[in-house]
Amino acid sequence: MNQFKWIILAIIITCQLIVVLDASIMVTAIPEIGRSLRMSTTSLTWVQNSYILAFGGFLLLGARAGDLLGRRRMLVAGIGLFSLTSLLAGLAPTAEFLLISRACQGFAAALATPAALALLSASFVEAKERSRAIAMYSAVSAAGGSVGLILGGFFTDFISWRVGMFINVPIGLALVYLVQKFIQKTDSRAGRFDIWGALTSVIGMTSLVYGLVQAADHGWSGLETWTWLAAGIVLLTAFVLIEARAAEPIVPLRLFANRQRSGAYLGRFLVVCGNFSLFFFIPQYLQNVLGFSSFEAGLAFLPFTGAQFGMMYLIPGLVQRFGNRNVLTAGMLLVIIGTLWTSQIVSLQAHFFPLMFILLAVMGIGSGMVFQPLTFMGLSDVEPKDSGAASGLINVAHQSGSSFGLAVLITVFNAAGYTDEPSKLHFANAVSHSISGSAAFVAAALITSLICFLPARNRFQRHVRSE
Repeated sequence: MNQFKWIILAIIITCQLIVVLDASIMVTAIPEIGRSLRMSTTSLTWVQNSYILAFGGFLLLGARAGDLLGRRRMLVAGIGLFSLTSLLAGLAPTAEFLLISRACQGFAAALATPAALALLSASFVEAKERSRAIAMYSAVSAAGGSVGLILGGFFTDFISWRVGMFINVPIGLALVYLVQKFIQKTDSRAGRFDIWGALTSVIGMTSLVYGLVQAADHGWSGLETWTWLAAGIVLLTAFVLIEARAAEPIVPLRLFANRQRSGAYLGRFLVVCGNFSLFFFIPQYLQNVLGFSSFEAGLAFLPFTGAQFGMMYLIPGLVQRFGNRNVLTAGMLLVIIGTLWTSQIVSLQAHFFPLMFILLAVMGIGSGMVFQPLTFMGLSDVEPKDSGAASGLINVAHQSGSSFGLAVLITVFNAAGYTDEPSKLHFANAVSHSISGSAAFVAAALITSLICFLPARNRFQRHVRSE
């Protein structure tokens, strides 16, 4: 890989890192944000979900915009808007202002992310180079969440949680300059935007998540809960019907004709449903039960982060030797074992070291083995005209999994005995049940992968083995 390509890869990875970091950088700051802006426990979930839902909901429209208007142009526009909205989020005087700013951040990230992944695919066409580039991109996408926990905890304890937003501004401005300097301009082309498809998808998913959060807050018997859930289901059904009939859909349904690709999207969604929720519940357990500070709770994820980044260097060799399918299966098994074991040791008397430390490392190793194979499978045999949509779907699965999994497990958390003023024992018990739910999501992802990937070996694997 020559020096120029290294520069392009560094730019793309940095773009991806800042948008992934923002999905978790607020997690360790949540108790402090709640105190400073007077937000309840349920409303604090929207500090995460307002960003994630806008990010995931508009990703497909962002991918389509990149195809039509030019990917470099959309990357610049997305990062520029992301910098501005990060500044506004950092200055937020009220909870409502913060949530709106976070949603606008998510929209900006949705413009930038699919353009970055599509540019990576276009820049690295040789098999070994692409393998290495996607391994690094996948490692950053997967481990960025835990890095965000550490940074968010540091800023909250020693400066202010607002710095986690402000830091995006100079980084974003530098990226805008570097993208225009080093990345070649891509052509625009004529076409239509599928606005109705985009709106029904984002409003439908938001309604579904809001219904789940209402269930966590008010129970399953309330009319409001079922109204929002029904609205979400109807709108998402309408989205599928619109895509089937649209002349130029944001999600060409032909992408799902390949069983391997469909399995990769669903598998990624389910893995993230379980994985991301750990980032929400474990730091709060460490702070509220074991007495960790925000920064200490962030540092507690170093074994997870370090193991995940370390796998970035090993995964290409493991895939070449054992194949994507076997590496993916082994990774999911490690995540399930680590997550289930963690759920059993979470208690009032638990100690972080050594057992929880080791289990976080095990989960980090497993996660590091999962995301690169899923990325390859999600992009396998995609025609050039669908590359933007396929890239967008990978990120949609990731972000939608984050919001949906968190919403579901919040209901598990409340059902396990959480109250407005829980004792430490009740809080630990509720977290234990929620982590068990995380393991169930990853187990469902494993079953999906066995059904979709076991009968055949993917084309990328055969190609690499023939090298």
